[in-house]
Amino acid sequence: MATIDNPYNNIEWVLAEMLNQPKLLQKATEELDNVVGKERLVQESNIPKLNYIKACIREGFRLHPIVDFNIPHVSMEDTIVSNYFIPKGSHILIRRQGIGQNPKVWKDPLKFKPERHLKNDGSNLTLIDPNLETFTFSTGKRSCPALTLGSTMTIMLFARLVHGFTWTAPPNEHIIDLCECVGDTSKAKPLVALGKPRLSAEVYHKLDQKKNI
Repeated sequence: MATIDNPYNNIEWVLAEMLNQPKLLQKATEELDNVVGKERLVQESNIPKLNYIKACIREGFRLHPIVDFNIPHVSMEDTIVSNYFIPKGSHILIRRQGIGQNPKVWKDPLKFKPERHLKNDGSNLTLIDPNLETFTFSTGKRSCPALTLGSTMTIMLFARLVHGFTWTAPPNEHIIDLCECVGDTSKAKPLVALGKPRLSAEVYHKLDQKKNI
């Protein structure tokens, strides 16, 4: 699930949110054009400079995690967390959506605002939150073993989709429906969007040539 569904779920939600806010999509496209240009495709080496792209993805993970609850853990001994007594042997479930949408931590927690993740000094942004204000890849010894791979896959897929195509909602759908499935955090209505190539034909042709090697 983590290998395929997590990146897919994130990108579907992020693109849906940004289609409802075209200025955000335009800002992401401008960053890609400034960093990558329009004569080649996004490369993994570009990732450190794509802070706005990563902020969009991170905001998607915050607002729309792939599953509501983390994998259960068991307390090894009696402990106290935030004045709550947790007996030894208790099964612990962490609610990802509760953390990501906590109004005590996030201003306007139900709004999609990528800029909230950007650092004032412009330093490199990652998808990992050291303060655990989002809970995408879990943490500690049992955190996601493919954290780097999963992060890279998600960033590259989203960046190439935004860089390679101009995205619009279908003509008969001015606002993308953002309802979740009942009992699930996936999108209730699968995203349908129109993608128009925005790079030169030679760029896509080079990609086809690499596939045939």
